[in-house]
Amino acid sequence: MFVKYQHIEKLGTAETDGILDGMVYIFPKLDGANGSIWYEDGQIRFGSRNHYLGENNDNHGFKATMHNCKALEAFFADYPHLRLYGEWLVPHTLKTYCQEAWHTFWVFDVTRPATGIEGDYLPYDEYMPILNTYGIDLIPALAVIKNPTPEQAARLLDSNTFLIQDGRGIGKGIVLKNYQYSNRYGRRTWAKIVTNDFKAKALIAMGTPLLNSKTAIEDAIANDFLDVSLIEKVKANIHVTHGWTNQQIPQLLGRVWHDFVTEEIWEILRKLKNPTIDFRTLNRALTKRIKELKPEIFTNDAGTSNGTSCAA
Repeated sequence: MFVKYQHIEKLGTAETDGILDGMVYIFPKLDGANGSIWYEDGQIRFGSRNHYLGENNDNHGFKATMHNCKALEAFFADYPHLRLYGEWLVPHTLKTYCQEAWHTFWVFDVTRPATGIEGDYLPYDEYMPILNTYGIDLIPALAVIKNPTPEQAARLLDSNTFLIQDGRGIGKGIVLKNYQYSNRYGRRTWAKIVTNDFKAKALIAMGTPLLNSKTAIEDAIANDFLDVSLIEKVKANIHVTHGWTNQQIPQLLGRVWHDFVTEEIWEILRKLKNPTIDFRTLNRALTKRIKELKPEIFTNDAGTSNGTSCAA
């Protein structure tokens, strides 16, 4: 059956407190479409980030391309109990990947049937040689560091050029995995540092106050916790057929609002010590901040998220 992949939490939140204590594997974070592949009832099955891919959905060419993959057939013949999670690399927000990297499934995690621990993940050192044996593409570790500091991990942002064209900058960010770690809530989780997040919040991380006496708390929350990467992610997932127009703006605002509250509210309450928040005012502040960060979205020539289908 379909099993949704876990949400990767930001480094420095309560959800990831303690993840740097021990052996930490640091990986490039790709910017494509999340997918999963597993074997069930004699067939190879496919999923997107949130759904099983049946006959009428395909996740940007993912299922159509991968269902005839001989490497997968050989792999599942020997390992039918394992499940692959990865990034189906199609144009999303970041479009500077090498041409040969597109329309490829890059595995970033392998799980076995649960044995009482949520997210029973195979360690990288265990699944890497297996996948290599079958010629299945995977995301390699950038580094393995024992007890790294946040600053040590963040330095790897600038060296993350995995699959990026020469001279075209760096990748989206990094993911940090400690295979012996469960958080304070008993959940196995990974941490992430997104490039834009880290650079925009460097002062906050060093202790710069989030608020001052002249700043409304809702404006401060929008300014300090809304990331460009969230807006870009939402826009890239909105399907458009005839170019971006103002008709898509209400959908974008609504989805950013949903994802912002879902992903950030706990950290906001923790860092600001349970403040009183007027959510109607916060919604307005968030809309204002979106316009400041991405003004081109509010013009008819803002461009479009390709939603490219692959026919590899």
